[in-house]
Amino acid sequence: MTTTLRTFRLTCAERDVPVVESLLEAQGFAFEPEPFYAPARRLVREPFPLGESLASRFGHIYIQDRSSMLPPLLLDPRAGASVLDMCSAPGSKTSLLSRLVGRDGFVFAAEPSADRIGTLRANLRRTGSANAATAKVQAQDLPFPDGSWDCIQLDPPCSGWGTVDKNPKVMDLWGESKTGPLVALQKTLLSKAASLLAPGGTVLYSTCTTNVEENEAQVAWALDRLDLELEALAAPPGFVFGEPELGGVDGVLRVAADSDGQGFFLARLRKRADGCANSGPQTHERCLPGSRLDVSRLAGCRGLAWDALPPGELYDFGGRVFFLHREALARVPASLRWQGYGLGKVAGRGDRATFRPDGQARLLIPDPGGRTDVMDVDDAEILERLLSGQSLEFRPGSGPVGLTYRGLPMCWLSRKGKRLVLSVK
Repeated sequence: MTTTLRTFRLTCAERDVPVVESLLEAQGFAFEPEPFYAPARRLVREPFPLGESLASRFGHIYIQDRSSMLPPLLLDPRAGASVLDMCSAPGSKTSLLSRLVGRDGFVFAAEPSADRIGTLRANLRRTGSANAATAKVQAQDLPFPDGSWDCIQLDPPCSGWGTVDKNPKVMDLWGESKTGPLVALQKTLLSKAASLLAPGGTVLYSTCTTNVEENEAQVAWALDRLDLELEALAAPPGFVFGEPELGGVDGVLRVAADSDGQGFFLARLRKRADGCANSGPQTHERCLPGSRLDVSRLAGCRGLAWDALPPGELYDFGGRVFFLHREALARVPASLRWQGYGLGKVAGRGDRATFRPDGQARLLIPDPGGRTDVMDVDDAEILERLLSGQSLEFRPGSGPVGLTYRGLPMCWLSRKGKRLVLSVK
């Protein structure tokens, strides 16, 4: 399996692609487009680690193996769809789902690990995935009603044999004699996905292993035991795919050993349309621990790009401001603790309460020249100086200042007198 090449995808708006690419090129990176997804790129020249590039540091690209991009692309949710991501961390596929469903779509991401959900939430913030909500929960324990989701992504824990080039110890950790618990968990998660799917809904099952017991054998089991049928997947261009290693599962995809990218297995399963009646999404009345915010009455909110947010509400949870998606408010049962998208903090009380955007809440930065303080720069070296801890001179005032690069929103800067400093690195 060829995994030495470096691939990434652009996370910016389509109109900003030329600016992000020029920022990469200004630092010496060269790349070319991938044929299977328009925002995907493969590196041709990497003068220093791509993760240290300005485009990466400010969240406008996401470094991701090309095979790992396939599950969301092959689930292929429509714009505006609601998607359940059952096993989400570190967020590579979750943030891509967020991009695919668009501003009016919604992604609910489940992750049981306390450490990994922190990484998931950090990556969703970096990529500006405001249309996603997260919960620390085992996917098999999700309390959603049966038949309440039309699209589910299931990339369960697996032996990872397809990543052996990058993780040479994986065969020691998950050799053939040690995969039994993983196989059992995958069956449990497939059963849960089948119960949560509405008739006609689809689940994209994927793994990064080459183990037939976790791949074709699991699909065969699901076809035999669950109310699911297999949909044939069209092979995306730019990959080499091998034949299924079991009969009766034609239409699954297995990234072959001589293909670029990690080893991956993918299968798309549809719930039979004549299955159990769809209970559909249910609206839940609940009393949230926070309080709803009215931005029109809060200092520091005037002039921000609130229209960039999806449909939903702003809530104050002990001074921390979160955006809560309308679909999350309607769908998530009161028994499940979850988190929306962090936007910043509220300082002070009453008439003196002031909103301060989080440094990474770049989606709230208005166009340069608006009423809110925004500093637009056109030299990449200025961004590098900020990251090194240097400050920039700016007109006196109060409150944070939005930073843009040739009109591209980058971050919020803290103001200290006449100087601006980076508030998040």
